[in-house]
Amino acid sequence: MTATKLDSNKAKIAKRVIEVFEFFGGNRQPATVMDIARRYGRPQSSTSELLSSLVEMGLLYKDPVSRSFTPTPRLATLGLSAQPETIRDGRLFNYMDRLAQTTRRTVGLFGIVGTHVQVFRWISPARPLSRDIGCGSSELLSNSIAGQLLLSTLPTEQARGMLWRLNAEAGPDAKFDHSEMVARVAELRRKGHASGASGFIPAAQMSTILLPREIDVRPLALGVLYPSEMAREGDALIETMKHGLAQVFSDQAADYPLVSNAPIEFIRAV
Repeated sequence: MTATKLDSNKAKIAKRVIEVFEFFGGNRQPATVMDIARRYGRPQSSTSELLSSLVEMGLLYKDPVSRSFTPTPRLATLGLSAQPETIRDGRLFNYMDRLAQTTRRTVGLFGIVGTHVQVFRWISPARPLSRDIGCGSSELLSNSIAGQLLLSTLPTEQARGMLWRLNAEAGPDAKFDHSEMVARVAELRRKGHASGASGFIPAAQMSTILLPREIDVRPLALGVLYPSEMAREGDALIETMKHGLAQVFSDQAADYPLVSNAPIEFIRAV
């Protein structure tokens, strides 16, 4: 077997491990081998072997009676120590849960991965806008308002070059005016928040805001998605997130001054 083939197999195994982790990330209930195999269209035999390996590593529990699996605390702590305090202590994620519950909208945490904006955390209401989007989903930076906002955190010339590359590699339907997009990103750099096309779900808008930059952490954006016909919610959602993030990042509250003029049904999310 060639080295390229071996590398390909390792990549597939790594992907399947991440799929298991993401399955439990969005589902707090015990899961059987078939639950996970059906979710990702994988063979039952290899899925069972993978889950058994994760049990041996102490990352999953296996119930001997129901033969179902649940994550162990070790899985929850993987990589956690390297995260900023607001993620380690749960403040940010707890706020995202409250925001989704109060607004009854989909809430996402987004970051830059190469030329894409990727979903790092995704919380959907009882009736989600799409069941095909979740953690790990990605979209070109230029196609999503969250991606454009994250682009604005890059140095001007780096952002300009990234937009040039995105436009050069884009298909005919995804081309954009480079000069206009550069100007738009520059405006977002001054604002730190925006509303526009989500990019992830057709006919869905997103209101998104940058999180305060913490030491050695790449830029992150928090966003709330809603149907395009509800675009009038955008301003209220931005103000609500400003208010909430002022509490989450209390030591950096000056970056997110408290506001009192947003509708009460959104402000109470904090």
